[in-house]
Amino acid sequence: MNINIICVGKIKEKFFTAAIDEYSKRLSRFVKFTITEVPDEKIPDNASQKEEERIKEKESKAILSKIKDSYVIAMCIEGQEMSSEALAAKIEEISLRSSNISFIIGGSLGLSDEVKSRADMRLSFGRITLPHQLMRVVLAEQIYRAFKINRNESYHK
Repeated sequence: MNINIICVGKIKEKFFTAAIDEYSKRLSRFVKFTITEVPDEKIPDNASQKEEERIKEKESKAILSKIKDSYVIAMCIEGQEMSSEALAAKIEEISLRSSNISFIIGGSLGLSDEVKSRADMRLSFGRITLPHQLMRVVLAEQIYRAFKINRNESYHK
């Protein structure tokens, strides 16, 4: 199975990079895990809503160009909330139909309606807003937790 996180921008903080590297290493036992970054667009100070929409559309086109034959899960605040166990079960269910899962994390302006429409599922980790760099760490950890749950290995409590 292949799991890819498609996300906007690069990670700048070493502590986020270290955490993602650790979960990537742990996940390598279970899946081919990759992270695909697309460029983030500079948001001018006092950008109008129209400018923000244009930026979001440009980032979204880059995201859509990276989606291959894959089950797509868009990470967005209005998505379905689920427990770690439910996410593990969902990943197991998807693996019976597809060998590729792509999780999508938008930039600071979020995802366009076009990306959300392309998604097979919308997932939320709660009503709070997380920086997109931190979201990568949280998502990688939850994917790792899901594989540990599905294999009845200790880690999840």
